Amino acid sequence: MSEDLTETKTENKNARNVNLTGKLLQKLAPQTGKSSRGEWKRQDFIVETQEKFPKKVCLSNWNNKVDLDGVKEGDLLSMEINIESREYNGRWYTDVKPWRMSLANGGGSSAQGNTPPPPDMIPPSAPDDMPGEDDELLPF
Repeated sequence: MSEDLTETKTENKNARNVNLTGKLLQKLAPQTGKSSRGEWKRQDFIVETQEKFPKKVCLSNWNNKVDLDGVKEGDLLSMEINIESREYNGRWYTDVKPWRMSLANGGGSSAQGNTPPPPDMIPPSAPDDMPGEDDELLPF
């Protein structure tokens, strides 16, 4: 793997942490909604990796898992992320969700989430009543 996207084993042999370092390019408008489990908030943001051939990655911040208010466009971020795919109507969709984030350019840890839950305790990637889950309209 490249130096910007690394995978490290934790104490649990089946659990792995994936790290991503990139420059914040854009914060997209927050989206909110209500599901059977309560209200939810999602804000997508775009980072660009710092490799020989940079790649842009869209990450989804669900329910303010990390603090995006403490960062601005151009900041270099170091994140620990979960990558998850799900099938819907024969097509596959992938979410990249940060659960811990800090400034990578020497600024300390300005935006940090909680320790992730064990893999068997991670909830489904989207609320049950999110638009597109029960009908043919997809939110993307």
